[in-house]
Amino acid sequence: MKVLVSGARGLVGSALVPELERSGHIVTRLTRSESAPGEAIRWDPSAGSMDVSQLEGTQAVVHLAGENIQDRWTPQKKARIRESRVRGTRLLAESLARLSEKPEVMVCASASGYYGNRGNELLTEESAPGSMFLSEVCREWEAAADPARQAGIRVVNTRFGIVLSPREGALGRTLPVFKLGAGGRLGSGRQWWSWVAIDDVVGAILHSLNTDSLSGPVNVASPNPLTNAEYTQILGRVLERPTLFLVPAPALRLALGQVADELLLVSFRMEPAKLKETGYNFRYPELEGALRHLLGR
Repeated sequence: MKVLVSGARGLVGSALVPELERSGHIVTRLTRSESAPGEAIRWDPSAGSMDVSQLEGTQAVVHLAGENIQDRWTPQKKARIRESRVRGTRLLAESLARLSEKPEVMVCASASGYYGNRGNELLTEESAPGSMFLSEVCREWEAAADPARQAGIRVVNTRFGIVLSPREGALGRTLPVFKLGAGGRLGSGRQWWSWVAIDDVVGAILHSLNTDSLSGPVNVASPNPLTNAEYTQILGRVLERPTLFLVPAPALRLALGQVADELLLVSFRMEPAKLKETGYNFRYPELEGALRHLLGR
């Protein structure tokens, strides 16, 4: 199968592309760079620029591109976060809809931020959206894929939980601190964290590509979410380091601003209902096993 991938150099894309190629698929990267490795198609989402003719022959699309959300949010940063996702997705969806032979499926990234801060509520794909900044972004992001959906392309919006990888993200960025024994819970520690190992992110995307009955929003998170305090304790046990430190919520807000409330202190307890219903078997459903695998412990 000929698969078009955007965001191929990102956390998820860099793990997905080798797996697609190992499975015998032909991968074409959608990129802004002129020096992308292998087969590549250039585009410029901010300018609305793409040569649609180069997309002919594409059988499946995995759209992962978007501005990094982990840095402090200035008004300019928030505009880039929104525009990179909404404008890029709309451009790609409209371009695919114009093809003479359309791809069968488009897997488009979304995020747990769709749900906002929901306390102990168990969140399935049918749950209502939240009202935070990232909730608004995710609603617009998912809606931007509608031109492809209306053209008869099966669209899957993968709502990723906290993706665990030693490279970067929530685990990679905090690993040096925890290895020093200076890790600890954030705020009260009672907020639910719906996490997922990078292996299962890749697995869920492949499952979405190959499962014709799967469409619309899909929660991509372990069936066993944990509170931040539980996550902290297990990570400390795997690393054999104490986790006695506490970072108070006011200190996080002072240091990170809105990022603290929307990424670290937010509580979201996701249920991967559609993945389970369609027979996906998680490789690492338990956090300790996932961490030992990821960290070689």
